[in-house]
Amino acid sequence: MRGKKGIPHADPTDPPRRRANRRRGHGTFANDRPPIAGVVGRESGAFRSEVLDHADGAELEEVVECTTSEGTTVHTDEWRAYNGLPRMRRVHKAVDHSGPKSTWARDDDGDGVREVHCNTQEGIWTGLRNFLRPFRGVSKWDLAQYEAIFQWGYSIKSVTDEFLRILLGIPPGTDLAS
Repeated sequence: MRGKKGIPHADPTDPPRRRANRRRGHGTFANDRPPIAGVVGRESGAFRSEVLDHADGAELEEVVECTTSEGTTVHTDEWRAYNGLPRMRRVHKAVDHSGPKSTWARDDDGDGVREVHCNTQEGIWTGLRNFLRPFRGVSKWDLAQYEAIFQWGYSIKSVTDEFLRILLGIPPGTDLAS
């Protein structure tokens, strides 16, 4: 239906989303740029993410608390919202992307391998943007569902019989050939 996109905005204090929202700073659900927090395991490759109402230290700490164990080393950028990680018994290592001496990866132990970086997560965010691009704008109310589909697609490493049973709604133990 032409001209009927999105959810009606009857409330004048909640104007419709602007295309190409280029506000500076971190987004919030209220300013039409809902943040997505994500955690990826360096060794396991496991990826978890969720759409947040706003990104502040408390919400990020909750995500880290639910997705990592005590003693886990968390690699981030320099954003100050991560400053509470040591208090949560997480080892925090950050790279500073800003300023004249910006770095993208650090070699802390001098072995020539730059262990401290957040490039894995940055690559996932690029993948999410590329996944969302064909939709040409996603309602902030539906973003969590699109993000869940992306997370599922990222996490599935191979198509197994168990996966096909779940996808097709076939009870466990049923032969797929029948």
